[in-house]
Amino acid sequence: MPTSPSLATEPSPGSAPVTRDRRADLIMVLAALGLAFWVTSGMWRDPSTRAITVNSSDQALFEWLLAFGGHSLTHGENPLFTHLINVPDGVNLAVNTSITVYAWVFAPLTYLIGPPATFLVILTLNLAATALAWYWLLSRHLVRSRLAGAVGGLFIGYCPAMVAHANAHLNWTAGWLVPLLIQGVFALRRPGNAVRGGVLLGVLVAVAFSIAAEGLFFTAIALALFLALWAVQPSRRAEVRAALPHFLRGLGVTALVAGVLLAYPLWLHFAGPQRFHGTGFDPLIHSEDIAAYGSYPRRSLAGWAGLGTSLAPNPTEENSFFGIPLLLLAVACFVLLWRRADRAFRATLWALAVTAIVFAVLSWGPTAKWNGRRTGQLLPFQVLDNLPVVNAALPSRLALVVAPVIGLLLAYTIDQLRARPPQHRSTELAWALGFAAALLPLLPTPLLTSVREPIPAFITAGTWKQHVSPGGVLTPLPLTVDVTPDGQRWQAYALAHRQGEFRIPAGFFLGPGGPAGRGRIGPVPRTFDSLMDQAGRTGLVPIITDGSIRQSRADLRYWHVEAVVLPDRVHGAKYDIDEEALRRTATALLGSPQRVDDVWLWKVPPA
Repeated sequence: MPTSPSLATEPSPGSAPVTRDRRADLIMVLAALGLAFWVTSGMWRDPSTRAITVNSSDQALFEWLLAFGGHSLTHGENPLFTHLINVPDGVNLAVNTSITVYAWVFAPLTYLIGPPATFLVILTLNLAATALAWYWLLSRHLVRSRLAGAVGGLFIGYCPAMVAHANAHLNWTAGWLVPLLIQGVFALRRPGNAVRGGVLLGVLVAVAFSIAAEGLFFTAIALALFLALWAVQPSRRAEVRAALPHFLRGLGVTALVAGVLLAYPLWLHFAGPQRFHGTGFDPLIHSEDIAAYGSYPRRSLAGWAGLGTSLAPNPTEENSFFGIPLLLLAVACFVLLWRRADRAFRATLWALAVTAIVFAVLSWGPTAKWNGRRTGQLLPFQVLDNLPVVNAALPSRLALVVAPVIGLLLAYTIDQLRARPPQHRSTELAWALGFAAALLPLLPTPLLTSVREPIPAFITAGTWKQHVSPGGVLTPLPLTVDVTPDGQRWQAYALAHRQGEFRIPAGFFLGPGGPAGRGRIGPVPRTFDSLMDQAGRTGLVPIITDGSIRQSRADLRYWHVEAVVLPDRVHGAKYDIDEEALRRTATALLGSPQRVDDVWLWKVPPA
């Protein structure tokens, strides 16, 4: 593995260094956990009633995935395809973020404390584990100084992108997978490690695919680019020639193991029912603003002081936002390391720099955008966007590769400064001030949280079973989509509390039906859900005709709905919902409702 020159010799054994190292490890664990609880502190007061303000829809989705995954494990159902939502077509979870491994591993906890609390536990552990995994990789394999490893690990684990994705993304906050994958790849070059290393890496690849397939893809292409740039350097050619046979054998074992484990998920992803090509998100919108690299994120000390910007498409996608001081510090670190490095380590620095630049440029998307304005300048991603798999990725997220490169430069620099301190005290002070000025403004602040509407007693008390047959279809008003996720929250509660199954039409998922054969969020709207969406969003009852009544009832029969339910309070993830307008619209379409527990209920007679 490419290493820093400071690793040329190992420290002599002794009890004092070991004790100091263990103390440093313990401090790092406490720091990583402390920051994780700090970032998620707003939800720990009451996980079941609080939600992440800017992304409660994704939180509801992941809570549902945890409940469904546990249910699939205990009931022997397919974890990658379900008809519990989007009846009658079902949903292909292999092309969604299924997090099956998380759902299965944490199934006992989900049944014990419920999906919302389990979601919070995983989110908190993800943040801490990411920092600790990078600390492990750095301190055990790349640098000698525990301080260098800690600074690098904490920066990568709590960089602006990780804090932004902590807004309910259990997949992207699982950054602990990346250093394990990196170490697994480089371990393949050791003689005699092809089988063992290949098997371990193959299993890890399968786990990563389940938790964060898009992140696995980015890691793979970043590693491939880095290795290609590193291997062609003259100073590394002899090392590459010696290691290549062992590496290729290990890679073959990895491909075989991962291929066996992922054969069905990959078939389902690329050829199964309800698949789609591309994504339901516009790459023009979800591309990184060039100015965002020098800006500050909202959930940071600088953002708290009023220096944050809104250059990201939404608060969960602040994928760069390093600030100008950190960019300048990264350049200074590179210059220092380059001047002190031998030819072999310069190959590593060169490969890291080019990889970061390539991914930064690709993150700008198909056309350049500066400070919120499109310049019209075409960029390389315009060509790549037509390639399979690439067209399913959001270009803005390619910036996630840049943060670990900066973290490596910071760690390498501290390691060098501790091994060879500057001769002048003023230089040492300048470096200390530079690190402080670059990193302190990026210290994370807690995620914004708010109280969300409780699940109605009609669901929690199990009253729904008196009005819906086993496995029958129930729909809330408005229908479940990304901006009104109540149906999946109710279903997650019922599954996690072993009440049985009810199905729902629509849902928050990615499926077919988008333009040019691409995916879309949720199903293609029908008359009934369009009317309900209009009423709930605008507060106005749509014009109801005999034709709309007939078509709405036909829609309910198409979905095999047995009961339509309106709670007193509906959770709107992006805007407030007008419950009164919904009740009046449903009454005009279906007749007068009955009051059951704390909901309004319309029974739908069978066809």
